[in-house]
Amino acid sequence: MASSGDTISGEPLTGGVSSDIWRVDLPGGPVCAKRALAKLKVAEDWFAPTNRINFEAAYYRFASTIEPEATPEVLGHHPALGVLVTEYLSPTTHTVWKEELRDGVIRLDQVRLLGTTLRRLHDASRANSEVAETFNQPDLIHALRLSPYFLASVPANPDLDAELSELVKLFEENSHWLIHGDFSPKNILFGPYHPVILDAECANLGDAAFDLAFCGTHLFLKAAWKPQFALTFKTAFLAFRNSYFETGEDADLEARAARYLAGFLLARMDGKSPVEYITSPADKTAIRNFARTYLTRPATGLSELADRWFPEWSEHSNNKEIQN
Repeated sequence: MASSGDTISGEPLTGGVSSDIWRVDLPGGPVCAKRALAKLKVAEDWFAPTNRINFEAAYYRFASTIEPEATPEVLGHHPALGVLVTEYLSPTTHTVWKEELRDGVIRLDQVRLLGTTLRRLHDASRANSEVAETFNQPDLIHALRLSPYFLASVPANPDLDAELSELVKLFEENSHWLIHGDFSPKNILFGPYHPVILDAECANLGDAAFDLAFCGTHLFLKAAWKPQFALTFKTAFLAFRNSYFETGEDADLEARAARYLAGFLLARMDGKSPVEYITSPADKTAIRNFARTYLTRPATGLSELADRWFPEWSEHSNNKEIQN
């Protein structure tokens, strides 16, 4: 770290709406410094406690005891200032997964390892009294996820009030694991040997199915964004799903994940954090219709959703090519 009199420089890093993130260049090399914001950088008013940076630090420390390569090393943490300093992972060696998906690039070895890693972290946290004591912050997860995603979608879909509210109840009744809470391709780096999970400020006691569905939703939405790669994304989704359940199937957990996934699809259209890369009104309508179908008639598993979703977007891409 820096000493008195050292020259320090840096630059802001892009990505994310909830924090200021900087690369800080120290004499010993660059580090990453992050400060949580009280008001998130989205169009609607969305406020969240800044002490969530403490849970990110705690998540990294917990994960390092289970899978040392899965999270960045914590170099410093100042709770009073709301600042977390971690190792800096260079884009020359670590690619943001979202960027690879944008280009239709799928590294199945990394995707499978990601699913396995998530399951290991979930399993290690279950019935862990220290985890429960540290991360049981229901107000935080409600402010960051349950309200802005599920409940914020109700005004645009008042006939689904019961279904969306039920997702919140389902989460609360099954909060037995440490979850990341924002398990998204924008928060995952693919390095030379192992995926690295970032931005764990939503970490909380919750339902493991939530993380599984959150990540799966992004793969679903990438098919609507880049339909020419839809079947490739299906392969990635099933690889992630299958590796997660490789050590043991859990029908109840998977059924909950399928319900959350439908809710997330609707929330990314009508909640407080609408996905920025879906702009076509027709595509938005198709996503809403799919989500509404499976909110009112829940699927029994994730494969059922995948078998319908990805081929439809692939066909959509083929039709566009014929028309052109």
